[in-house]
Amino acid sequence: MITVDELRSIRIFASLPQDALEYLTRAVEDIRLIAGEYFAHEGDERALFVVVEGRAEITKVVNGEERVIGTRVPGRFFGEVPMTLSTPFPASGRAAEAARVLKLDITAFYTLAALAPSVPTRVAGLARRYLDSLQELAAERPDTDIRLIGPRGDPRTHEIAGFLARNQVAFDRVTLDAPAESARYPVLEREDGEALLEPTMREVAEATGLAVRPEHSRYDVVIVGGGPAGITAAVNGAAEGLRTIVIESLAPGGQAGTSTRIENYTGFPFGISGDDLASRALKQAKRLGGEIVVTRTVEAVDPERLEVRLDGGDVLGAAALLLATGVAWRKLPVPSIERRIGNGVHYGAARSDAALTHGAQVCIVGAGNSAGQAALFFARHARSVTLLVRAPSIEVSMSRYLIDQLAANDGIRVETRTEVVDAHGAERLETIEVRDRATGIVSARRCDVLFVMIGADAMTGWLPDVIARDARGYVVAGSEAAASGHWQLDRRPFDLETSAPGVFAIGDVRSGSVKRVAAGVGEGGMAIAFVHQYLALTPTEPAGS
Repeated sequence: MITVDELRSIRIFASLPQDALEYLTRAVEDIRLIAGEYFAHEGDERALFVVVEGRAEITKVVNGEERVIGTRVPGRFFGEVPMTLSTPFPASGRAAEAARVLKLDITAFYTLAALAPSVPTRVAGLARRYLDSLQELAAERPDTDIRLIGPRGDPRTHEIAGFLARNQVAFDRVTLDAPAESARYPVLEREDGEALLEPTMREVAEATGLAVRPEHSRYDVVIVGGGPAGITAAVNGAAEGLRTIVIESLAPGGQAGTSTRIENYTGFPFGISGDDLASRALKQAKRLGGEIVVTRTVEAVDPERLEVRLDGGDVLGAAALLLATGVAWRKLPVPSIERRIGNGVHYGAARSDAALTHGAQVCIVGAGNSAGQAALFFARHARSVTLLVRAPSIEVSMSRYLIDQLAANDGIRVETRTEVVDAHGAERLETIEVRDRATGIVSARRCDVLFVMIGADAMTGWLPDVIARDARGYVVAGSEAAASGHWQLDRRPFDLETSAPGVFAIGDVRSGSVKRVAAGVGEGGMAIAFVHQYLALTPTEPAGS
């Protein structure tokens, strides 16, 4: 607790009356920090911080990178702008070295303002000065050394653009309205002059500096899949000193990473997009020491040796394995639809797909929350959005708040008892045929872009038989694993442990899991707790030794 004498040594408080100083000793938070520890984050609710000892850094994420934009020494403030404008923090604050800071929340600040009007006057003056520098940062163009060049509407160019966006790689996109007939696209250009023609995803990842090869041959925890459950497990594992790696075939975030809006995730009162949530989790995992490898798939698992074999031949050993492979979008059983995937037909929907829908007539097949959120998002860009639903209504499958928002949006039409039966178009999708399931009548309609979101299935056929699954292919764990006939140990498996000891299943791939982002995040944290318990029962040599 800070004393009156210590407050008097701080310039702005030096001339305050005794009653104001005594109030502050009771009202402020006296925070002691180690180097690198944050005391405020960009987007936090407003407050005023005063540095008492040490040195603080002010950081801001500019064009995807955290940058130090200022420092604070003893006697200096942080929080002038949000306190003056009643806005969240526009930047973050952290200790550059061991430091001590005071925090005045809103109540403390305004009570102090009544006792000593000179304080808010001084704070407002500093806020005006800092606003100028914040405006300069906001006006900066992204500093990119990657250019993606391709024809408008080219499916492969769109696929690579989505891959780069989901992996937080800054790039400039050059759209060609009249490409040369003999040219090969897409083209990925780097600042050093290297150009890749029609690159594979692995080549794109390597060219942009993403990790595609494991750094070690053995880990404490190998996590297969980088969705919310897998990334959360990586965050927790790395934070607790376990050598942790995530193997991801495309980009972190899983199906949740493609969601245009997640409204029911605690802590985000106005919702958050799936790619934003995935981006934050990815940065957190990397900051704590987790290793993320992309464009790699696990071809086989050896539950007895606790090893995984990657495409390309790499074999990774582990003290524990976590299966977090999630689910894959269920296919629409219409051959003419399947032939047009990437050419007007897309499974799932992400914010990066917005460019496809500008001025277009968009149809979405599905009745779940993801389909509803996509309809609301694309309605901001499209000429029209039609939600095509097989069921008699969306009441059972969609949250009430989404149903109300869809009904209030004039640009969205919901058609129930409707199914897609055919698709037409020369080079790209132009029209679809739909059947009224009540009357059997088939009619054609204009559709430039079709998004299919009709549920998902577990893709676990590649797993060995010793890892038991239910009738739908989801991996059983806990009591179900014990009853599967494959469990051989005297002890019972942990709640998330599969029928193979030391192999855990988390998130959507687990039988009986709740298919929600928050549930996957919870299981990712729980899994690491169970891993510790498992390792205590089966001591192994640490991966880092």
